Amino acid sequence: MSKITFLGAGSTVFAKNVLGDCLLTPALQGYEIALFDIDHERLQDSANMLNNIKKTSGSTSTIKAYTNRKEALSGAKFVVNAIQVGGYDPCTITDFEIPKKYGLRQTIADTVGIGGIFRNLRTIPVMLDFAADIREVCPDALFLNYTNPMAVLTNVMNTYGGVNTVGLCHSVQTCVPELFKHLEIDQTGVKAKIAGINHMAWLLEVSKDGVDLYPEIKKRAAEKQKEKHKDMVRYEMMLKFGHYITESSEHNAEYHPYFIKRNYPELVDRFNIPLDEYPRRCIDQISRWKQMREDLVNDANLTHVRSHEYASYIFEAIETDVPFKIGGNVMNTGLITNLPREAVVEVPCLVDRNGVTPTYVGDLPPQLAALNRTNINTQLLTIEAAITGKREHIYHAAMLDPHTSAELSMDDIIAMCDELIEAHGKWLPEYK
Repeated sequence: MSKITFLGAGSTVFAKNVLGDCLLTPALQGYEIALFDIDHERLQDSANMLNNIKKTSGSTSTIKAYTNRKEALSGAKFVVNAIQVGGYDPCTITDFEIPKKYGLRQTIADTVGIGGIFRNLRTIPVMLDFAADIREVCPDALFLNYTNPMAVLTNVMNTYGGVNTVGLCHSVQTCVPELFKHLEIDQTGVKAKIAGINHMAWLLEVSKDGVDLYPEIKKRAAEKQKEKHKDMVRYEMMLKFGHYITESSEHNAEYHPYFIKRNYPELVDRFNIPLDEYPRRCIDQISRWKQMREDLVNDANLTHVRSHEYASYIFEAIETDVPFKIGGNVMNTGLITNLPREAVVEVPCLVDRNGVTPTYVGDLPPQLAALNRTNINTQLLTIEAAITGKREHIYHAAMLDPHTSAELSMDDIIAMCDELIEAHGKWLPEYK
């Protein structure tokens, strides 16, 4: 029996999408769906939810919850990762509140920036533990990483974990539909090419019947900027740098030095930037969980419609050898020629029985590659800190971050990092 293992299965809503999709996929019938989470109550909730979908869908797969991680992984063909180390309380609160004392404001804090750095530092040791288990009990497994910070964790699993890993983020497949819906452009028959790095990949080309659609997109975007809307940062970046970005404006507001600035507080209002957005979402999700649990876990007639998440389509393509195209995060083996080879890039990939095969992109437009490199710098120094255990590289990662370095002095950045290291306590290894 083939096996799909889901690490972080207590993420019940996400497990419903990814594993509910698998239960509905004909090529994936008869699989064992192995669930693992350190929160045993949430683990059982997800098992109950998936068994409800299994019953209503008529799936022949088996749902099994494990409290032993190595047993959950043993013999797996595919592994899906969706963990969050430290959760909202205490770690996300720490990531936001200590920087705020220094005057550094954030929106999401899960990719780069000071919050992204520390989320990486507490997650990497756990991921390397996963990798050790995988090398032992399922060395040929394909590892799908959904956990943020995407680029760094995918890089670590490939480079230091010795695990065949592709990182997946739904910002690629939602990029064009959401843009065209907001600009009221028909997307039927539209051809698009997207590449860059995770959360900062670029809509490089967009056309229909051989006609470049960018002039019309930019014209309509400029009109939209006259009134407030939720995507003002991305439109501004497109109008100034020439291309649209895959991930949302609330994310991109903190990836660049241009938008959240103490000396220009009016920019936050002008570009409609939701400061402290991620903590708000966490609080809202926690407050809604009781009702969501009732709807998902206790509904014996629960049904599911296949989502746009890539996982089941990847598994299906590998099983059937019917090719499927994804936007995947992979090591830059010369795929984007003006970004560092040691970085992870997000590029079109073909999936079939051979697995995930990335496609060659070549040079990005120079200004886009330059913007990507500002974030890659921090990513690579964060990896250096995690692998070497040297505190100085945490400082380097933070001092190279575009938003952090634009707001704080080097001394303040070092003091803030020291305070964050102390506050995280047991969630971090010791840094010399």
